[in-house]
Formats: sequence, C-alpha cells, structure tokens
Amino acid sequence: MTPAHTPPDLEGEQEVDLASAWQRIKLRWWLPVLGLVAGALAGLVLALSGGDVWRAETIVYLGQPFAPLGGGQIQSLATNPRTVSEIVRSESAIQAASEASDIAPPKLRSAISTKELTSVGPTRGINPLIEIGVKAEGPRKAEDAADALAERVVENVSTFVSRKVELLEQQVAISESQLAAVTARITQAQAQQDALVDNTAIAPIERLLLSQNLNAVITTADARRSALQGDLFEAGQLLNQAANVESSRVIEPARAVKTTARSSRTSLLVGALIGLVIGLVAALAAEPILARRRSASSED
Repeated sequence: MTPAHTPPDLEGEQEVDLASAWQRIKLRWWLPVLGLVAGALAGLVLALSGGDVWRAETIVYLGQPFAPLGGGQIQSLATNPRTVSEIVRSESAIQAASEASDIAPPKLRSAISTKELTSVGPTRGINPLIEIGVKAEGPRKAEDAADALAERVVENVSTFVSRKVELLEQQVAISESQLAAVTARITQAQAQQDALVDNTAIAPIERLLLSQNLNAVITTADARRSALQGDLFEAGQLLNQAANVESSRVIEPARAVKTTARSSRTSLLVGALIGLVIGLVAALAAEPILARRRSASSED
C-alpha cells in the first residue's frame, strides 16, 4: 500500500525564509543605511549638475459663472476641473505658445505644468485659482509661453460670461439713454411751466389747463425716471458681478525665476529609495556569497 503523500508546509518555509532574511538585514544593517545616504547624495548631485533653467508661473482665475439675472451658479468650462489641463496641452494652444515664445512644440509640451491653488478645508462650489508653469532656457521665453497659455485659457472659458457682459453693457447704455431723454423731457416741461406763469397773453383758464397738462407730463416722466434709475442700478450690479466675479482673468502675469533642471527634492527621494533597495539586496546577498567563498577556501 502506497503511503499517503504529505504536502509541504509552505507557510512554515515562508516564515523561515522571512526570518532568515530579517536576520541577514539586521546583521549588516549598515549596508541599507549606507545605500540610503549614498543614493540621496547621488540624486542631489545629479539634480544640481543638471544645469539651470528658468521657470515662469502665472495665476489664472477661472471665474464663477451664475445664471442670468443673478441666479445660482451654473456648470460651465470654468467649473470643470480638467479644463485648464486639457486646454494648455492641446496642440493648438502649444502651437500658439510656441510661436509666442520661440520654443519648439515637443520641448514645450514636456515643460508645461498646472496646479490648483486651493485653500485648506471644504471649498465645494468655489472655483480654485490655477497656476500655469513653463520651464525654458531663458526667462523671456518662459514668460511668453506661460502668458500665451494663460490667455488661451481665459479666452476659452470666458465665452458665456463675455457675452453676458456685452448684453449687460448694452442694457446699461439703453437705460442711460432713456434716462437722459426722460430727464430732458422733465426739464423742458418745467421750463414751459415757468414761461407759462409769466405769459399774460394767455387767458387764466387756458394757463390753468396748460399747467395741469404739464404737471401730468412731469409726473409721468418722473415715475418713468425712477423706474429707469432702478433698472440702471440693477443692471450695474449685475454687470459688476459679471465683470469682477464671473469673468475669467489672469491674476498675476508670468514672472520667471532660475531653478534647477531637475527637482532637488524628487531627485533626493528617488536616489535615496534606489540606494536603500540596493543596500537591502546587498545585505541579503552578502551571507550566501561569503558562505560560498568560505566553502571554496575550505575545499582548497
């Protein structure tokens, strides 16, 4: 009768292997530490030796569009969180920025960055500021490219609000024109009343009737003037809101500062991580290698 086959204890073997690996690392702990320090230094040196470039940053406010007549906030390009990133990386925007800055499109494409500038805490319903950054070999090139991209963003996300501002400006102009006409009519009627009082050539009864007619004209025109003043005030408030709250605009134009081609912090962290991994591998492999050498020496 064939004896039953006992399956190997895989969990036990894994525990033994992990314990053995941990003992090897503890025995040569200085290898991971040395790798960590050496990798961090190598990454920092690599970042500093990569040369200097110029980075220009501009800040764009996307606007807070509201429904007509001052209603609630509406969904638009300004409220889409991916709008800016997609616009500045589109081929047409890159081509326009390339022409403005004289940076080759392939090089410019990899030099663009965007970041939301949000405050700490809940900001639901509030559109953030957007930072658009460009790296280039010269300060003027970086600034021109960043400004061109910012203008492209403002142009694309402001279509609805720009048209709204135009309509409100037309409404304000019409109200001001009508208000001026009504005011002129009131002034004319008052002047006619003053002249009527001093005109003795007209019979008293006729002067009374004419004065009553002029009073009616002044009363009607004055009511119309009050209504126009209210409409003008409301339109002015809506225009102010659309121009200063809803409209997208560049808050800060681009200004370039000198920086390293590679991020020092990122290079340091990546170098330290790679050095740590190499140190761990060296600590794990050191004991088997030394054991083989000792075995070979004893055989000789």
